Amino acid sequence: MKKFRLAVLFFLQFFIWGAWLISLGSYLGSVLGFHGGQIGSFYATMGVTSLFMPAIMGIVADRWIPAQKLLGICHFISAICIVYASTQTEYASLYFAMLMAVGFYMPTIALSNSVAYNALETAGLDTVKAFPPIRIWGTIGFIAAMWTVDFTGFAKSNIQFYVSAVASVLLAVYSFTLPACPISGKKENDSFVEAFGLKAFTLFKQKRMAIFFIFSMLLGAALQITNGFGDLYIGSFASEPIYEKTFGVQHSVMLISLSQISETLCILLIPFFLRRFGIKKVMLISMFAWVLRFGLFGLGDPGTGVWMFVLSMLVYGVAFDFFNISGSLFVDKETDTSIRSSAQGLFMIMTNGFGATIGSLAAGVVIRHFVPAPATSSVGWDVAWFIFAGYAAVVGILFAIMFKYEHKR
Repeated sequence: MKKFRLAVLFFLQFFIWGAWLISLGSYLGSVLGFHGGQIGSFYATMGVTSLFMPAIMGIVADRWIPAQKLLGICHFISAICIVYASTQTEYASLYFAMLMAVGFYMPTIALSNSVAYNALETAGLDTVKAFPPIRIWGTIGFIAAMWTVDFTGFAKSNIQFYVSAVASVLLAVYSFTLPACPISGKKENDSFVEAFGLKAFTLFKQKRMAIFFIFSMLLGAALQITNGFGDLYIGSFASEPIYEKTFGVQHSVMLISLSQISETLCILLIPFFLRRFGIKKVMLISMFAWVLRFGLFGLGDPGTGVWMFVLSMLVYGVAFDFFNISGSLFVDKETDTSIRSSAQGLFMIMTNGFGATIGSLAAGVVIRHFVPAPATSSVGWDVAWFIFAGYAAVVGILFAIMFKYEHKR
């Protein structure tokens, strides 16, 4: 029963995100007329807020408010902000609204992980084996949201925000019914670091964990690039008569959803790969999968080259899951339960905070430099994708050299 309830949690958690994450770029570019740098700044909001919000909320969840209740509070506030965002069309006001909305959404990813790990351990289950089949429902929820906005035509309208807001309110209410998470509270002999819930940051004193978090940040730079620009890129082929009627251009969101379908399969492989190969090899597989992800985007097209787009979508499952979910499980296994939420928050800071901020802003600059008209022309996109592929390759090589980890099966 707990597994089913957690599956519902993750379905709604990622349905909320999937309702706008992939389609937002096209809405901003083709409907509101924003350029690549501006679009990149919207995706960077997830990184900017992840610099501090997951850590703050993780500390609050560990010390004062149970994680399941804080999860509901954050979703309710985020729903209000996303509704406000739906009414805005000017850059400054829309940017502020999205900054607030994602500011309260991003911590919920780490909080939902903490709620799940606590519930599974309370039930006496092995998180490495039990968590991935539950987490897979998050990806299913993401796909369901993508298909909903694509088939209804909401992908290029502000209605996508309302779809997300409704799911946010549902999960806000549902969160208060989830199994209770413990809080450590404040003890008389606590040090300053312990009193303010900053103990997770002492993980940087461990060389292995410090290197792991630094490379999590570097790879995190790749996380939002295809989310932010993939739909806009494929849609840009509509400017060429040979491609404008192809399925990929007409239903680009559905084509990209193959990435999430691939995720559902790859999530189930994580327990096997982690146990057999260990976190270092699994992370390396992820890093070089990102090279293929970007490279195939640069080589493909919606016509005869659509197979390369499809292959890129399938590779995404390995690229994302073997990094994001395996990394979360690794952090959970390497840290004490008393700092579980704040440690997950720290992982979010490095990946979706520093990493995604740098990646989104840098990608926007690269695309603006090489692509003269991102929303209406496919010219120059291939160069940008190859630059991103080269970056992922360099990160992978450095990680292989610097991260020392002896795996025991």
